[in-house]
Amino acid sequence: MDAAEQHGRTPTVIADELHIVYRVNGGKTGRGSATAALSRIVRRGESPGVRKVHAVRGVSFTAYRGEAIGLIGSNGSGKSTLLRAIAGLLPAERGKVYTDGQPSLLGVNAALMNDLTGERNVILGGLAMGMSREQVKERYQDIVDFSGINEKGDFITLPMRTYSSGMAARLRFSIAAAKDHDVLMIDEALATG
Repeated sequence: MDAAEQHGRTPTVIADELHIVYRVNGGKTGRGSATAALSRIVRRGESPGVRKVHAVRGVSFTAYRGEAIGLIGSNGSGKSTLLRAIAGLLPAERGKVYTDGQPSLLGVNAALMNDLTGERNVILGGLAMGMSREQVKERYQDIVDFSGINEKGDFITLPMRTYSSGMAARLRFSIAAAKDHDVLMIDEALATG
């Protein structure tokens, strides 16, 4: 047991010297076949025409249960890439990520269906995130209330295409936040308002 656990602080995410590198085809013509791409992936070596973009360089930190951490940086600084690596969506070039539980990455771009009402999107969104019908039913009113979209009318019964971008973002966030997450990561949190 380490010192943090002895003092009642349980680590939930540990990033240890994490490096994330993207490999981008440099655009040589004639090398775009699926076979050539697979061959480059398998080789993972230096190939002519493949550029390496080092998106995250040696990041280390520990996040503890109940703690909120903000990532601040300019566009292209690797914030979203770091979150995707912690969520297990991107492989590490070097270093490791350890998590206690399943990390959930929420982005404001979660797709809902514009032709369906807010009500139907709450149900479908909850089911898509793995909640049971009973859980969605239990949390439905809390989701609607948290989103705030019904404060000036009965918007939840209208198709999503009638919502402002802010209303749609708040509903997306409310649906995603309604599930019990082990580790919750929010990408572009300020865009959600």
